[in-house]
Amino acid sequence: MRNLPTLAALALPLLLGLAPATFAQVADVRQDATAATRARQTASLGTLDVNAPASFEDARRGLIATPSGQVCNAQGQVVWDFDALQFAQGEAPATVHPSLWRHARLNQTPGLYQVREGIWQLRGFDLANLTLIQGRTGWIVVDPLTTQETAAAALAFARQHLGAQPVSGLVFTHSHVDHFGGALGVLTAQDAKARSVPIVAPVGFMEEATSENLLLGPAMSRRAGFMYGSQLPRDARGVVDNGLGMAVAVGRIGILPPTVLIDQPTQALDIDGVRFVFHNVPGSEAPAEMVFELPDLRAFGAAELVSQTLHNLYTLRGAKVRDALAWSRYIDSAIAHARRADVVFLQHGWPVWGRERIDTFLTTQRDTYRYLHDQTVRLLNAGLTPGEIAEAVQLPSTLAAQWASRGYYGTVKHNVRAVAQFYLGWFDAHPATLDPLPPVEAARRYVALAGGADAAVAAARQAFDAGDYRWAAELLRHVLLADSNNAAAKDLMARSFEQMGYAAESAPWRNFYLTGAQELRHGTAQRNASGPRAAVADMLMQTPIPQFLDAMAASLNGPRADGVRLAVALRFTDAEENHGLWIENAVLHHRPGTPPWPADATLLLTKPAFLRLMNGQATPQELAASGALRMEGDAQALRQLMGMLDQPVRDFPIMTR
Repeated sequence: MRNLPTLAALALPLLLGLAPATFAQVADVRQDATAATRARQTASLGTLDVNAPASFEDARRGLIATPSGQVCNAQGQVVWDFDALQFAQGEAPATVHPSLWRHARLNQTPGLYQVREGIWQLRGFDLANLTLIQGRTGWIVVDPLTTQETAAAALAFARQHLGAQPVSGLVFTHSHVDHFGGALGVLTAQDAKARSVPIVAPVGFMEEATSENLLLGPAMSRRAGFMYGSQLPRDARGVVDNGLGMAVAVGRIGILPPTVLIDQPTQALDIDGVRFVFHNVPGSEAPAEMVFELPDLRAFGAAELVSQTLHNLYTLRGAKVRDALAWSRYIDSAIAHARRADVVFLQHGWPVWGRERIDTFLTTQRDTYRYLHDQTVRLLNAGLTPGEIAEAVQLPSTLAAQWASRGYYGTVKHNVRAVAQFYLGWFDAHPATLDPLPPVEAARRYVALAGGADAAVAAARQAFDAGDYRWAAELLRHVLLADSNNAAAKDLMARSFEQMGYAAESAPWRNFYLTGAQELRHGTAQRNASGPRAAVADMLMQTPIPQFLDAMAASLNGPRADGVRLAVALRFTDAEENHGLWIENAVLHHRPGTPPWPADATLLLTKPAFLRLMNGQATPQELAASGALRMEGDAQALRQLMGMLDQPVRDFPIMTR
């Protein structure tokens, strides 16, 4: 049982990918922007005015108070640093795309804001916003951020400036962790039960919230560290923004099960004296998501259906592709709903006020996703490949001129690839790509064809000097796949990534490039997993056992299990829940009840003990000694099963093999 994979490593990459990490103390060898990059920055915006005042006025409208200092956890570790996240001032430096710098200036305005009478938002306390709606007896909290620490700090800040009120309702707009993870920071389970506080969420919320990334946690975790730039310095040559907000907090996360599910397309509900009209929009930005009207307050809560940026149809950390056509249709419906509102407030970024501006904002968001969908489909039907479509499609001038349609988070290039993937999948129909050589073998042959590694690096250096960083990186990718120790290739690729990062308008693209440069120079950061294991404990307690068993089955080493036939029974002594596990045809199956033939071994334990075991927080021997675990049957069968489960690789190489 020593080889049992830890499920904290199989879940929640927003925690694990952003876990604290350390590099050896090294000199700062980051480069400045080259002349070619500076020229690109100057030409990047055309006639757009990054200093136009309207958005800056909106971003600060209704400001009541600004926080400062840090938010720390119970151990004194910094979870959120207000002061470190407010450095984007004045004109953009050459190392940041001027449009992204503008967006960072707008996001770097943390504070308590009044949206309108009866509605406030806490912005800049985490990646998302926490919204407060005045009820008859207290505040209805919408989306309590990612962590308990930042959510508690946001609520305390509101009480400091608005007066103390209890939480009289809790609304989760959708199933992403930055919108529910801080629930226990604003409302304890005991208090919610004692006062019968309504907890409202869209149908499917718990299933999606607890399963998000569970199966692919290690891969998504590794990629999330790149996407959010979690190990980069926060400065003009590192992380300046994350597109949807300044950063993602790293702290303790949890969840509260909903007491009211919105399971109809449109559903009215009274929450503490406030009339809500909810509209389900599943499969848009999240698998379970809803927006809502507040008719008496003439306001519309848009959740993450619309944002102050082009969103992702495919997120670079990895996830299922989203449906652009359905998304645009949901926004079209929202236009009609929002025509009764004077303000549309978002769960990322700042609100939009005024009937005409609301209509323009929603219309252009709708048409942006529909344009990307339709043009990709048109070009697919003309025989173009996803890569060719990514080079060909640009937003029309009317949409490109809208700041909220620009690619600070999603981009036109990777979103059109997502549409192609949604409909046609990975294969481009060229027979040569049906069964290509694996990357390392292909790279070795390309390098040989180029005349050896030195010749390939020399060609890449010529491309770099000419400002052709994409081609330089492509050449160097082959060199490093063929020989991961080539120091000259590592240095030049790092410099190429750096310049592409500086020129990127998208925050995730910038973070990917700059994190790649950092790892090429300094190696992979050492992340301490003990913090994330404890941080996700509250969340994992709400995760159904079958989801853990799915992840467990996906870690079975198939070749090692070839020819093995065994069965294990799990009996949970703190609940009427039993599960049978068995290996058949090198597949680990599970189902409620018992296995299809008599179990070789039976494990009797509580769910908390099971989680401690699966998280590596306790050994079987320790649990058995404490009485939390009892085993019946053949101990060798259990050891055999556990010995066939692969440990996840947390920090696998990305740029080398």
